[in-house]
Amino acid sequence: MTLGDRPHVLVVLRAAELRDDLRRHLELEDYDVSVAAGGSAGLAAARELEPDLVVLDAELGGMDGLEVCEHLRVDDASPVPIMLLTADGNEEEFARLTSGADDYVATPVGPAELARRIGSVLRRSLVASGPRPVAGLLTDGDLALNPVDRTAMRDGAALALTPREFDLLHFLIRHPGRAFRRKDLLHLVWGWEYADDSTVAVHVERVRSRVEEVPSHPRRLVTVKGVGYRWDPAPAS
Repeated sequence: MTLGDRPHVLVVLRAAELRDDLRRHLELEDYDVSVAAGGSAGLAAARELEPDLVVLDAELGGMDGLEVCEHLRVDDASPVPIMLLTADGNEEEFARLTSGADDYVATPVGPAELARRIGSVLRRSLVASGPRPVAGLLTDGDLALNPVDRTAMRDGAALALTPREFDLLHFLIRHPGRAFRRKDLLHLVWGWEYADDSTVAVHVERVRSRVEEVPSHPRRLVTVKGVGYRWDPAPAS
């Protein structure tokens, strides 16, 4: 929920200087900004304010950023886009070890670059992207996706999917049996022309963790060697 007509960003960072500099940058670019310094305060603010995006430091006092992210995704089933800042230089490996965040930024990072990344994530989440929604429920075996309100369920239980994860799952279910290359998924699902296609692998692993009985041995979202990925629909009962 925005405070006005402008996007509302919640900044939860331990470093006061970066937190204040980022706030100034974002306010100059016409964002509404709220700030918090600790994990507990950040989680409470995210729940109360319902921002359009959360910038979250992985290393916070008390409750760390990964715990905050888990509470928002698992306990609250919140779809709010989350940008996670980490001192780990290997962003791809860090992303594989965590779940729920929409973007990962290695620190140190300047406020101007961080503001640019925030704008990019917000454009992907606030502006319609990927395949256009179609009316009605989309089902595949025990999965059910509602493209209108962007919710997903498995065996009647809600799936905590980020906007990117929902877009990927929605696209693949609508194109069963067809193999897609990583770079094609970047363009067809999220509308990106230039991006590291390793991010597709990260999101595939996240989706598998939610829809596969045994994520390490996928039967639905399968890897096509030398090509990319394919969705194999559930057998008709």
